Amino acid sequence: MRSYEEVIGNVLSAGETAAPFLSRIKSLMKGCAVWMSRFADNWAAATLYDSLRSLSDAELRKRGLSRATLAHDVFQSCDS
Repeated sequence: MRSYEEVIGNVLSAGETAAPFLSRIKSLMKGCAVWMSRFADNWAAATLYDSLRSLSDAELRKRGLSRATLAHDVFQSCDS
């Protein structure tokens, strides 16, 4: 029969090995959240660019935009 100290020691060592695993899971989840946020920002920028690129040069100037820098300006404005 195992003693109380042996059982508690085994439980504590199992908890110590689980901590790095949980830390890695949390890190992975955080990385996925950052990736999804960037993906959403880029998707919004692409949608905005698609709607603006069909405007005439005069309409773009009214909005303070230039066709030469349109993509850069739109993607920069959507970057969070």
